[in-house]
Amino acid sequence: MSQWLPGWTTNPPDPDDAILGVTGHSVLRRGETWLIPWSDAQAALAPSAEPIYVGRWHDRPVYVAELDSTPMSPDTEAVSLRDALLFGTEVPVDLLSTAYQVQQWWRDHRYCGRCGQVTGPHPRERARWCTHCEIPWYPRLAPCVIAVIRQGDRMLLARSSRATSYYYSLIAGFIEPGESAEEAVRREVREETGLEVTNVCYQTSQPWPFPHQLMLGFFAEFAGGELRLQEDELADAGWYRPDELPPIPPQTTIAGRLIRAMSEEIGA
Repeated sequence: MSQWLPGWTTNPPDPDDAILGVTGHSVLRRGETWLIPWSDAQAALAPSAEPIYVGRWHDRPVYVAELDSTPMSPDTEAVSLRDALLFGTEVPVDLLSTAYQVQQWWRDHRYCGRCGQVTGPHPRERARWCTHCEIPWYPRLAPCVIAVIRQGDRMLLARSSRATSYYYSLIAGFIEPGESAEEAVRREVREETGLEVTNVCYQTSQPWPFPHQLMLGFFAEFAGGELRLQEDELADAGWYRPDELPPIPPQTTIAGRLIRAMSEEIGA
């Protein structure tokens, strides 16, 4: 059985139920744990905030809530969610990612997008319900593609012009209306690099909470063109063999896993 099991209920937390605290774009860690008993977290609840159920961790009910870290214990610190997912060790990635997305959705959909009235919890589904329009507002998911492009014994790696880290990663982008995932791969690669690709093959996926993406990972093969970078997207790019890779994202990311999987395929 998995350690993490998503779920939904409108029941309030019991004193021993776990709370994942969120403050701004950070999550709270107390000592070595990310989960705080509701009996301790309740006093730190931010104004107008409420605990939202997200699932079970090691069979323990888990809620997420916006907390003020000031009343917490001295060993409580706010950790950037991106830093936690990229640089943390033994981090419960699924738990942190799901809880953060649920909290952001709950905050952003307090009002109905059609009539503007206050929404409330749906009694049976993970949704906010507008009694006036009688429509649910579900958590948003934005499908994205990310791809390793192979040319012989090398793969294309690129560094984002907006990223703060020095990692070299992969070409990625959002799927547009009316577009298949494979079409999105070919378009994004063409727009950002000037290259054409073929044999676009799905590999794996990962939810990524920045802010609510579902990353679909692909392998693709170089089919032609000259490398011309879209400067507002990419600062640098080049072809690399598995034994000469620049710094790449960790295994907690789909990019890191795809790059390592391609390295193994090239070396096979």
